[in-house]
Amino acid sequence: MALRDALLPEWEHEMSTTRKTLERVPEDKVDWKPHNTSMPMGRLAGHIAEMAGFAAATFQGDSFDFRPAGAPPMEPTVMKSRKQLLELFDKNVAAAKAALSKASDEDLQKTWTLLNGGKTFLAMPRIQVLRGMILNHIIHHRGQLSVYLRMNQVPVPSIYGPSGDEGSM
Repeated sequence: MALRDALLPEWEHEMSTTRKTLERVPEDKVDWKPHNTSMPMGRLAGHIAEMAGFAAATFQGDSFDFRPAGAPPMEPTVMKSRKQLLELFDKNVAAAKAALSKASDEDLQKTWTLLNGGKTFLAMPRIQVLRGMILNHIIHHRGQLSVYLRMNQVPVPSIYGPSGDEGSM
């Protein structure tokens, strides 16, 4: 079995569940955060949407510099509206799926490097970047977002089983 064939079903499942969570982010709470050191809800939701796009970016070269020398740093995504958030997420998920669907085992085992101002932040095989740094990262932040929703009395969707708000899957 090709590596992509093992990863694609998990990607699709996690992105479907993530979308259900993003659909519930209240537009009037984008500045809300549970603690002064926490990301505001609109930034957290935006980060989840942009992370899906990083998966496609891992196939657009052997590296990516999020603060390239002589150029402006990458602008963080902040939710402005649910429509804007979901359009970005859907576009990024589709681009990632298209790139992953074409990836050979050799592509996935090739080292990919994330740079910060020209300095290596991490370098590892693409499959580790996709699974460990992107998919796990999205899942982690989706969990945070679920807590934000709960704290704002927004029903939390079923993720790996029934939630306190949805008794069935």
